[in-house]
Amino acid sequence: MTIELVMRFLGWTACINIAFLLWWFLAVMFMRDTVYRLHTRLFNLTQNQFDVIHYSGMAASKLLVLIFNVAPYIALEIIN
Repeated sequence: MTIELVMRFLGWTACINIAFLLWWFLAVMFMRDTVYRLHTRLFNLTQNQFDVIHYSGMAASKLLVLIFNVAPYIALEIIN
């Protein structure tokens, strides 16, 4: 496996993950009531719990994308 292939892989996975995060953020921001109703059918959540769970999940996902996709891509770009 070449460095260029790994860089392409990391670049595309970062793009896909960032697109997923953007979709998640937009769904919660603009369709909040619909998403909240769907989740309250499945789980007994208050609105505050719903907010904490989603925003914590988004923050954790963003951090993981930065650590495992973007940072290695930048490191490989520097050494390449």
